[in-house]
Amino acid sequence: MSISKKFEKTLKGLLPAPFTIAVLLTFFTFILAFIITDPKSEKAHFFELLSFWEQGIWHSPLLVFAIQMMLMLVLGHTLALSNPIDKIISNGARYCTNTANSAAIITFFTVLVSLFNWGLGLIFGAIFARKVGEHASRKGIKLNYPLIGAAGYSGLMVWHGGISGSAPIKIAEEGHFLADTIGVISQSKTIFSTMNLSISVILLITLPLLMYFLGKKNAESEITISSNIEEKEFKITGAEKLDHSTILSWLFGGLIIFYAFYKGIILPEKISLSIITPNYINLLLLGLAILMHKNFFNFLKAVDSAILGASGILIQFPLYFGIMGIMNHSGMVEIMSAFFVSISNENTFPIFTFISAGIVNVFVPSGGGQWAVQGPIIIEAATQIGVSIPKSVMALAYGDQLTNMLQPFWALPLLGITGLKAKEILPYSLILLIAGSIIFISGLLIF
Repeated sequence: MSISKKFEKTLKGLLPAPFTIAVLLTFFTFILAFIITDPKSEKAHFFELLSFWEQGIWHSPLLVFAIQMMLMLVLGHTLALSNPIDKIISNGARYCTNTANSAAIITFFTVLVSLFNWGLGLIFGAIFARKVGEHASRKGIKLNYPLIGAAGYSGLMVWHGGISGSAPIKIAEEGHFLADTIGVISQSKTIFSTMNLSISVILLITLPLLMYFLGKKNAESEITISSNIEEKEFKITGAEKLDHSTILSWLFGGLIIFYAFYKGIILPEKISLSIITPNYINLLLLGLAILMHKNFFNFLKAVDSAILGASGILIQFPLYFGIMGIMNHSGMVEIMSAFFVSISNENTFPIFTFISAGIVNVFVPSGGGQWAVQGPIIIEAATQIGVSIPKSVMALAYGDQLTNMLQPFWALPLLGITGLKAKEILPYSLILLIAGSIIFISGLLIF
């Protein structure tokens, strides 16, 4: 049995569905809180913890955050399905003449796009990999298709350090759920810090070169992939003409983009990175998606396809918020923070945060959900030790994004689009994980 098959069998035996993991984590947190914390009122501790859990699930700022993340994924996916993006990807596929240069090209552009938006990067990489496979199939080019699929997934190991990263953009927003503790922290101190920019540039150079090298060393074979595009003709009558109106779509989408430009560039007396919030990113994505689809009919059809990918956020985020409610109100955050403080110093804390975030991401495969659960613990511990809060947030972001190369939750859209299986891309994504670990840890130590 190959190493990849053994690894797949091990994961299948250890990890149930992500929703089941969220439920098990809820039980674990509840039982742990019941054992190690004391009641905060005269109410029975069991029912008190249930009350804390309920408060977390329906915590309004966190529910707003969940909707913001859903929209970011759906609108990014919708934009990736537009004809202009599809044409860009198809034209790029023509230059992919073998596994090595295909893997390098896909990795470079997927990482670049993912640094701007994780939802767009995820689907962009998947469609790019599929288009390269179709091109190779038509031209009779031999290809290592699983390696190409892994290249299309590479953006998920950089996204949290990009401008759509959940934790950095959330703490840059007024009134976020930790605002009373840390205030508002501009992205100039997190995403656009010298540390993160340096790490991002190194990743953008190193990862494509690594995939090029792997492409040179791995066997290729002929593949057969057909284009599954079906165009249906239908007659447009009456008010349906408004749904298909390019003028109306461009007018509305153009107005959104104009307002976003006005709000970000013209209105402020001083241009600031503080404008980059989840709402602002989603505003831009909405305007761009409507413009590029040319009419509301195409836009809504793409939304219907994209919205399935957001189901995990919709149903799992509230469970993570419930976990956070138990941890915050029961005193577990203080207890766990004290543990981190006891084993860390100013130099080792970011590394411990990075490693712990990577482990937590295996069980909580969502940057937003993980920030809700782990964020309060890290902020409390960093405050006590005296470590930079922005650096601690980025350490969490790096650990969270890196183990996406191990956790197949976010690979599901790519697997569906490319027709590959998780076990096929896993050996190559694990190599990306190892390379990323070296880069991220080095960055945290140097800066």
